[in-house]
Amino acid sequence: MTFTVNRLAASMLLAALTLTANPAVAGGGHGHDDHHDEEPKGPNGGNLLSEGHFELEVTVFEDGVPPEMRVYLYQDGQPVSPADVDLSVALNRLGGVVDDLSFVPERDYLVSEQVVAEPHSFDVSIRAQYGDEQYQWDYESHEGRTEIPQRLLKLAGVETALAEAQTLTLTETLFGVIQTMQDRIYSVSAPYDGVVQRMLVSIGDSVKKGQVIAEVRNVQTLQSYPITAPSDGEVTRQWLNVGDQTRGRALLEVADLSKVWVDLSAFPDALEKIAVGMPVEVHTMHDAGEGEAGMMTRLSYIAPTMTGGHIARARAELENTEGLWRPGMHVQANVTTEKRTVPLAVHVDALQKFREMDVVFGRYGNTFEVRMLALGATDGQYVEVLSGLAPGTEYVTANSYMLIADVMKDSAKHAH
Repeated sequence: MTFTVNRLAASMLLAALTLTANPAVAGGGHGHDDHHDEEPKGPNGGNLLSEGHFELEVTVFEDGVPPEMRVYLYQDGQPVSPADVDLSVALNRLGGVVDDLSFVPERDYLVSEQVVAEPHSFDVSIRAQYGDEQYQWDYESHEGRTEIPQRLLKLAGVETALAEAQTLTLTETLFGVIQTMQDRIYSVSAPYDGVVQRMLVSIGDSVKKGQVIAEVRNVQTLQSYPITAPSDGEVTRQWLNVGDQTRGRALLEVADLSKVWVDLSAFPDALEKIAVGMPVEVHTMHDAGEGEAGMMTRLSYIAPTMTGGHIARARAELENTEGLWRPGMHVQANVTTEKRTVPLAVHVDALQKFREMDVVFGRYGNTFEVRMLALGATDGQYVEVLSGLAPGTEYVTANSYMLIADVMKDSAKHAH
């Protein structure tokens, strides 16, 4: 039932987005994109704005330089010297932000002294003076923007949060194997040469400290005496059987597996970040893939030498009273290398790609628009935002794929 409702919600949302992006479909005249397609273009590929015999060609140039606005000027179709025109531009963005651009002459155009920040989505107000005449143009230039009714947002399961400071838990992932601790492996021998008369346990049996596990007859006294377990544990090997002569050899091996080692492989880049005492969360390979919580411990040892020239051994101890960690088991360990509070971060799940840039969707009422981000450190849940998003901005955290599907339809029309 959930699957059916979600598909219905998605269909309704996409249909609504189509109507929003193209109101002419609903019988309401031309939408912004239709008008944009009909805007005349100048010889440099920019939007051509005309009033009487005077024209401006507006472009955003970013080939090898930070985005800047370049404006070409014409009178009766002939170029006008940029030094003869006084120009100012205001870019009105969502959220009440206004970018005021001033211009200086360069070659055959006026160039903005300020960078035109991404996204290039704004309501444009242009004021120009040429000679004794003053000119004004106001128009929309939107990209990465869509508007969705509240009802459809709810149906589609769109969720939001405020962009704010977060504490990142930075980890280094290592892989390794569960090993029996060397000081918990016991070789059980007879104190005198003799013949094994009885073997009371076998491989896999659990034993308690002091439990009789075998009987041996002394070859000199011909008396039998018991062999007891030196520790709680499990019989992991057996070398002698009934009738065998001991001759100083061990009968069997008992391993105490109530604690085990996690032997981890650390490459040079990881070695620079990890240290003895750091917290470690250990997962079985299955649980790591499923995202289940692991068992917490701490790094207890980092080898001073490298194996094979490029790998060092790191080690931690695990409590294993329930026998969950079996020697030979392959595991994943996440070492907490740092806890860092960053001024601004967003949910990793909120990230989308727009024109090959990492973006989230900012929410302004029922209008949503991409925000291009420069990203820093991540802990897998949150990612640090270095620039591109104002603190306190409401942004989409779940089901933003609905929004990206809509705005990508118009991304090819964005002129640079």
